[in-house]
Amino acid sequence: MSLRTTSVRRPLAVAVRAAPRVRSRRRGWLGLAYAAPAIIAYGYVVIVPLLQSVNFSFYSWNGVTAARWVGISNYVSFFTDPALVESLWHVLVLIAFFSILPIVFGLISAALLGRGRVRGQGVYRWLLFLPQVLTSVVVAVIWKRIYGPDGPLNAALNAVGLGGLAHNWLGDFDWALPSLGLIGTWTALGFCMVLFVAGVTAIPDELYEQARMDGAGPVAEFFAVTLPGLRGQLAIAMTLTVTGALRAFDLVWITTQGGPGTSTTTPALLLYRKAFLNPDVGMAAAIGIVLAIFCLAIALVVNRLSEERDS
Repeated sequence: MSLRTTSVRRPLAVAVRAAPRVRSRRRGWLGLAYAAPAIIAYGYVVIVPLLQSVNFSFYSWNGVTAARWVGISNYVSFFTDPALVESLWHVLVLIAFFSILPIVFGLISAALLGRGRVRGQGVYRWLLFLPQVLTSVVVAVIWKRIYGPDGPLNAALNAVGLGGLAHNWLGDFDWALPSLGLIGTWTALGFCMVLFVAGVTAIPDELYEQARMDGAGPVAEFFAVTLPGLRGQLAIAMTLTVTGALRAFDLVWITTQGGPGTSTTTPALLLYRKAFLNPDVGMAAAIGIVLAIFCLAIALVVNRLSEERDS
């Protein structure tokens, strides 16, 4: 083979190897061009308002007069203002009802309905999932009527001779927050149940057979096979339900509007009041930013823990 032939073939080989990279770059730019309208729209609708909110959070502004720079005072007030601190404690209570209870009951439902054939289980799933189909406004109106002084709940208690337990549930300082939390439990239970049942059906049967061969009973089988197999679904359920409790607004506003007194106030409710009822746009923006950071932190922590356990 001559030197001239070798020198010609080398550029050809280099060109052949470079061709896939060129095509890959072209496809990447083409994909970016297709996604550009959605990216621009997302930036205009989400990113720009977010940056504006961050900017507003450093000012004291009623939305009309000139804004006054206050630095991080609004963020300091979030953790020192008595009303906001109280609302954070209320959120912790709501997390127990909006997240922990639905997840526990959802796991129980998955254990009962996921592997075996229960007669009428389709009807049970439909009834439990029904709250997810209804809008939060409809759910709030329904339960406000149920909890009313003359509502079905008190009527049922009176009918069975337990009239002494009847309350104005949403108007009682001690019972308003737990009553509100139970609405969240009822709403989130269907979502958790369907999520976990779907996860259980994806677990290989061989794992259950191996557990039975090792002498595991139903309870040991649940903790040894079912629960580890639902780590991904648990991460999703925990992230969505906890952040839902942090962002609780519509359910609270329609049923109690934060009352009686301040017994059911939440940060999202105070954000609404600061932004629209007693305008303090800077404080409202600071509340929104802190809630967004909390939600992001919870999502990152839950996902990180889930990934570490999987690894």
